[in-house]
Amino acid sequence: MGYTTPTPIQQQAIPPILDGSDVIACAQTGTGKTAAYLLPVLHHMLTRDLNHKFINTLIVAPTRELALQIDQQVEGLAYFAGVSSYAVYGGGDGSDFVRQKRALTEGADIIVATPGKLLSHLNLGYVKVQQLQHLILDEADKMLDMGFYDDIMRIIAHLPKNRQTLLFSATMPPKIRELTKRIMQKPAQINIAISKPAEGILQAAYLTYDRQKLPLIQSLLKDKPLKSVLVFAGKKTEVKAVAAALRKMGLKAADIQSDLAQEEREAVLRNFKNRSLQVLVATDVLSRGIDIEDIDLVINYDVPQNAEDYVHRIGRTARGENGTGVAITFINEKDQRRFNNIEQLIEKEVQKLPLPPQLGSSFEYNPNARVAAGGSRFGGNKQGGGKRKPQQGGKKGSNHGSGEGKPPRPPKNEG
Repeated sequence: MGYTTPTPIQQQAIPPILDGSDVIACAQTGTGKTAAYLLPVLHHMLTRDLNHKFINTLIVAPTRELALQIDQQVEGLAYFAGVSSYAVYGGGDGSDFVRQKRALTEGADIIVATPGKLLSHLNLGYVKVQQLQHLILDEADKMLDMGFYDDIMRIIAHLPKNRQTLLFSATMPPKIRELTKRIMQKPAQINIAISKPAEGILQAAYLTYDRQKLPLIQSLLKDKPLKSVLVFAGKKTEVKAVAAALRKMGLKAADIQSDLAQEEREAVLRNFKNRSLQVLVATDVLSRGIDIEDIDLVINYDVPQNAEDYVHRIGRTARGENGTGVAITFINEKDQRRFNNIEQLIEKEVQKLPLPPQLGSSFEYNPNARVAAGGSRFGGNKQGGGKRKPQQGGKKGSNHGSGEGKPPRPPKNEG
């Protein structure tokens, strides 16, 4: 499988899991956390009497894409172990439901499921969880962000109390703490410090009004020899619009968002992975199953809701052999304070580049700017405070950096 040295989360999580303790682990995606819980759980399954007629391990993940990715890792790790697994998620047809029911009634050893679909099956009374040994909640903070708190509690009501519970999360907001108090017994607590972006990622940002964002991304990608670009946008309407605009200019671009059927999403991911697509535009939630190396450029079409997500987003580049990549963020007036929080987290001031001349001027960066009362990052009812007037060219502080609005080149690998 290519494992040589355990990652920090694997070093700290595997021993208490092997000991049978409940575990709360705070670690980012991309740190090896999936193997951190799968390896010891598989060890338990292989060294104990395993009743294949019942589900031994239940892994709950926020999205179909992540559930499929975890299931693929289970298959890889357990290929020669005689351990069966099955992914249970929504978005399919009636035949999918029949196959899922068969796996849940005849007993797959490991079930990887999304909360809503799993609960639908549990409520019908045929899911064989009576001998469940392990419950794993992966990316628990995302599940709560998506409103699954009550579903998780309903799922747990169906499960035996005598089980091992493992919770993995990129952040530890109060609601996660509340959840762990209700479902866990004296858990071991592991906190892997939020990793800073890899040194090989060259970060930059543009200060831009919303109306300038689409022409800006078109300008950045026009006639550039980029093989693989990942764009994050906050809403599916934006995701669709950006992908459509890039296709119009001749780029092989596609979007992945909740309106697509499951088969279409899987096809888009395959095409992006095999380089049939140059650009993939995705929402945060729908990007959770994207695990692809050699992404040249990550563009944040808007600033992520929290600083940790920024590190996660831009970490999708610089994963290849040369360990380099570029990450660019578009900052509108309302997102300035949020971006300042990101700069504090990563302990670095990100270079602000000037807009291409044809897009006009922007505004002066104000890290303490606040959204007007009643406003939101995508508009809505705003009380007071209109748009700032654009700064005239040449004033200090309006857009730091030099050049004609070209994205920075990735640093050379020094070996």
